[in-house]
Amino acid sequence: MGIVDMVTEKMAQMPYPEAAIKDVDLKGMGFDGINLLAKVSVSNPYSVPIPIGEITYSVKSAERLIASGSIPDPGSLKANGDTGLDVAVKIAHTALVSLVRDIAGDWDVDYLLELGMIVDLPMVGSFTIPVSYKGEMKLPTFSELIKGKSEPSEASAPSAD
Repeated sequence: MGIVDMVTEKMAQMPYPEAAIKDVDLKGMGFDGINLLAKVSVSNPYSVPIPIGEITYSVKSAERLIASGSIPDPGSLKANGDTGLDVAVKIAHTALVSLVRDIAGDWDVDYLLELGMIVDLPMVGSFTIPVSYKGEMKLPTFSELIKGKSEPSEASAPSAD
């Protein structure tokens, strides 16, 4: 076994940060779109804080991309522990209009939220922590919008991947 093989084997055995989306809430609706808030928990097995360079996100529904974006420099992961992150996602109304068939049946939107947290790991370099979440957004009815219902319904979560 050569030195390159030994280094490769040791790198493969290193612990890596892991992430899970704990919850996604529908936080509000405005003239520009719908706002979601994803609650993410990230565990850092290292004894030093790890900077997060960027969080990228995409939201898909009916196999169509309905939103994507990034959040630059959202902070750092705590050393030897879990860090809670709030990831805000905005979906334009025009994207939801393209899903009329899905919405018309039960007035909800089935979606897949995919996040990528890009961190800089010691000895490894740039590393993306992928995490995804399948859920369902219950949209307010027209009568609720007209009556001015102020409390949006929550997005539910059948499963987190």
